[in-house]
Amino acid sequence: MRSLDRPLPIRTDHSNAFANNTMRVRLPAIIDETVALNPDYPASIKRRLAGLREEIAAGAEIRRLDIASAPDHVEWSRAMEEQRAIVDGALTWHNAEWFFAETYAYRCLVEAVRWHETGRDPFLPKKQEELRSDALWQLVKQALSPADSAVDELRRAVAFDLWANRIDLSYAASLEQGTDISPEDWLVDDRDALFVALCASAEDSVALSGRVHIIADNAGSELAMDLVLADALLRHVVERVDLCLKWHPTFVSDATPADVWLMLTEMKRRSPELADRLYRAWSAERLRFLPHPYWNSSRFLWDLPSDIHDSFADARLVIVKGDANYRRVAGDAIWPAHTPFTEVLRYLNTPVLCLRTLKSDPVVGLPTAETAAQLDQDDPQWRVNGKRGLAQFKPQTSNSQEVAVAG
Repeated sequence: MRSLDRPLPIRTDHSNAFANNTMRVRLPAIIDETVALNPDYPASIKRRLAGLREEIAAGAEIRRLDIASAPDHVEWSRAMEEQRAIVDGALTWHNAEWFFAETYAYRCLVEAVRWHETGRDPFLPKKQEELRSDALWQLVKQALSPADSAVDELRRAVAFDLWANRIDLSYAASLEQGTDISPEDWLVDDRDALFVALCASAEDSVALSGRVHIIADNAGSELAMDLVLADALLRHVVERVDLCLKWHPTFVSDATPADVWLMLTEMKRRSPELADRLYRAWSAERLRFLPHPYWNSSRFLWDLPSDIHDSFADARLVIVKGDANYRRVAGDAIWPAHTPFTEVLRYLNTPVLCLRTLKSDPVVGLPTAETAAQLDQDDPQWRVNGKRGLAQFKPQTSNSQEVAVAG
């Protein structure tokens, strides 16, 4: 198998306007909103947040974590040394690799609010507002309407799970798109190939077998659709689903175990039959909620820690949710947009399904070389406005090979 050069990751300097704007404008605004959402924070925490806000907006030198309060300091020290090796001069918020800078900014925010001491989610007020909204529970009702067959139910659950990724509390442009879609919003729809692989193997087995991992993204609407999909998978295809969650709050709306339990509590009232099935599955250890610091880290998917790598090795399917996780899959790099998805994922031989609405520049697997050019002409913001989505499937491969790093 030939080597495939991997493009270098996006940087936060002016080489990428969206990444640069995220650090200069979007992240400082999110910190401002965090202060506004938590008016009872003590003055010391507000000072910490104000200082972090100014450092990010101004492109100041990136500081190390306070080691005394950072159980993950070894991981972040490693990441920071790797970043320092690729920049000229001081490592700043405006010259680092974007995936590192953005994930580390949220880690610094978590330190500023002293989350490790209090367990208080700085983004909880926004999450609760969505959780209690009628729109979310109407979406659940639609996703649970009767289907003609198990495959139809699964196809629909995958679609709802994809388009709920638009409901991202950190990004207004995507949030405004809502969950109504048109056929042209699907840039890639590999559901047929997915179910040929998934359901054919299920028919070969007398009972449900194997495990699906869902690498979660947002809480709220998307998490509800993750659980609808998990429920359908457990009833029709597999014996266990693991929901892979963030270790600490991040990206405003990303899901943690606390968000799952808040969802299930509200679900008891709003959709009790679904809640009962999910509680029974959790009690039977068929449904697990598994946080891991890796999902908050700046490491890409080919750099999995051994415990996650081993758990993925015999999976029936790994479902990768959302834009940030897609960036983790593709190395947060700008590939030629028609580069085959299976080629980019060749480092992982497990079957993979990526469900993502586009909120950043990286994208692969488009049908032709002309597709991106036509989209550029039709909608110059198509890569970042959250309107279009991908359901991309890579089947299991017998021989995974590490791709070569460019440069």
